[in-house]
Parts: sequence; C-alpha cells; structure tokens
Amino acid sequence: MSEIATLLANLRRPRLLIRAARHGVQDYQRERDLRRLIKANAPPSPESALVKLFSAEEQLEETRRAGDAGYSIARHVELLIALMAEARLFQSRAQA
Repeated sequence: MSEIATLLANLRRPRLLIRAARHGVQDYQRERDLRRLIKANAPPSPESALVKLFSAEEQLEETRRAGDAGYSIARHVELLIALMAEARLFQSRAQA
C-alpha cells in the first residue's frame, strides 16, 4: 500500500493535464474504461489496475517528453483520470 501511495505522491505532470483529468474523474466508469485502457476483460483489483495504469502512463509521459509525434494528449488524460479514480477506490478500500 505504501508503495502506491509513494508513487501517487511523487507523480509530477503538467498542471493542465492534471486539471483536465480532475474534470473527467466524475465520468469515469471502471468497467468500460479499464477494459479499453489496460485491455482487461474484467476489471482487476484497484491495486493491480494502478500498477498497470502507472506503467502505461509512464510510457506515455516519456513519449510526451521526447516530443514524439505518436503522443496522444487525449490518451494521457484518460490514463490520468483512471489513475485518480483507481487511487481513490484503492484508498477507500484500504481504510475500510
């Protein structure tokens, strides 16, 4: 649990990306979005989903920083939305 909390605390991204993701969290639908973002048939546990989402987001962040033409800001925001929503779910389950 502390490893995931540390990763979340150390996540530094441009303010505009974070603000866009915060606006999208309310529309997040776990089953629909995780299936598409991490190619899962059924939603995994929040911890497992977070690990996969962190990996995908980190790869996309590297693409963004490199200025690669394959970078998709829409996908990046979608991954950040999922990260935020899954982190909230993970933390609520950890406190219960």
